[in-house]
Amino acid sequence: MESLGKLLKQMKNPSFQRQQQEIEDEVFNHPKIKELRRQHPELSDAHLRINMSLLYLYINDKRNCENCPGLDNCPNDFKGHYSKLEVHTVNGETVLYERKVPCAKFISKQHDDQVKKRIRSFYVDERALNEGYKEVEIMGKDRLRAPAVQQVFQYIRDTKENGLSTRGMYLYGSFGTGKTFMMSYMLHELAIAGFTGVIVYMPEFVEDLKSLMMDNVKLKETTEIMKNCDLLIFDDIGAENLNPWARDHIMGSILNYRMNRKPTFYTSNYNLESLEKHLSFTNKDGEEGYKGQRLMDRIAPFVEVVNLHGENHRGNGR
Repeated sequence: MESLGKLLKQMKNPSFQRQQQEIEDEVFNHPKIKELRRQHPELSDAHLRINMSLLYLYINDKRNCENCPGLDNCPNDFKGHYSKLEVHTVNGETVLYERKVPCAKFISKQHDDQVKKRIRSFYVDERALNEGYKEVEIMGKDRLRAPAVQQVFQYIRDTKENGLSTRGMYLYGSFGTGKTFMMSYMLHELAIAGFTGVIVYMPEFVEDLKSLMMDNVKLKETTEIMKNCDLLIFDDIGAENLNPWARDHIMGSILNYRMNRKPTFYTSNYNLESLEKHLSFTNKDGEEGYKGQRLMDRIAPFVEVVNLHGENHRGNGR
């Protein structure tokens, strides 16, 4: 559609003049323009006619916003923004200014995008991080897990109120009880509060380390991300097929750096005693109890142990 400015430059034939008068009448009689004039009686008809294109854009944006088709389909000239008019006095003259203001949907999307940028995932289904969460639904889905859910909620509240702790959480329980979901919820809530986080699915991470051995740059970049993020979650630890290098040089290095600095979290089907046995055994060297104990010394003292009871919800919601 041609802009009003282009219309005004056309030949002023009777038809165009009638159209111009109709537009002027529409603008002058629009409730928003009447409200503007009540607030600023210094605006004369001459001021309005001089700024007719700004006024037309202003009410057109308002009309679009009242019938908003969603941010992706925003029909305004500047997507996600609407025109706002301001009246100022400059050198004794009344001047009408127009500026673009972001709408609530645009601000909300910006906020969501910032939250997503604070979270990195390795081998974890992105849907677990991006879908909405409701505390009532989390609590009500399975009453058996209510005590563990309360502990996670309390950790979130404490972190928001007091800042980052050096202690993390070891969340263990049987298959399908919602351990990954709970940790993703925590990560999402604390990302909203400004904290960065990484969640790593351990079985695929350990398997992928074999290829990273040949790419020192990517390996260093990956481990540095895990070392320095505010919150690190090792998801499903104990389900991976460990090798000595992954356990001693990668896991050991990451945990050694983070202990007494930043919190690390774990989900597992094992309790701590069973996890130590798992960490003591590798496919290459068999059982090495002291090496498993050495890694556990970087885990157990720095976590709150939480047993997540509940039913297996895998396949029918969390």
